[in-house]
Amino acid sequence: MATPKETFYKNQAATIIKKLNMRKMEGYYCKNVEEAKAKMLELIGNEKKTVGYGGSMTLDENGFKDSVTAAGHELIIRENYKTPEEEKELKSKLTNADFFLMSTNAITLDGELVNIDGRGNRVSYLIYGPDNVIVIAGMNKVVSTVEDGYRRIRNIATPPNCNRLDCKTPCATTGKCGECFTDSICCEFVTTRMSRVPNRIKVILVGETLGY
Repeated sequence: MATPKETFYKNQAATIIKKLNMRKMEGYYCKNVEEAKAKMLELIGNEKKTVGYGGSMTLDENGFKDSVTAAGHELIIRENYKTPEEEKELKSKLTNADFFLMSTNAITLDGELVNIDGRGNRVSYLIYGPDNVIVIAGMNKVVSTVEDGYRRIRNIATPPNCNRLDCKTPCATTGKCGECFTDSICCEFVTTRMSRVPNRIKVILVGETLGY
């Protein structure tokens, strides 16, 4: 029997998925990480695909990338591209990838994706390039409004990320956004209100706490 929290997550996800569909994005709900991995691989398909990814603790901590390689797909490992020439090659490969994996910093009850990025590489591939984008997000990322999303990112997600990346920002020591300029990873604010290309963006909501 489902717990009250599990029922809540399922019902809340159903509300969001209806809104995602209206915004020309596909939405799915999985109760746990293992179900989410299976859904991700189902969406990618059986034929070998090229798969890129953006920086994400959700992906890193839960084995999503390992599942891609285990299924026989070509994972574009961005950490292997280090020189300026290699980084140019990486950009080309990611832009033309069959799939791009990422999480979202927040998602509203109305089905909008809310993200803040440093260099903008993660959000750039969400916006344009890869044929398909799969967004994997724990239900801890759900917020009421876009404004709530940005507050969540700046005061809940960014401080631990700055600690992880050893950024010398005020939030890294205070745990609260300091509206800083020096060493900031809060450079690009992007709200995705719909997909211009129908069903290019596929969102898997997971009934667990994932990432920051």
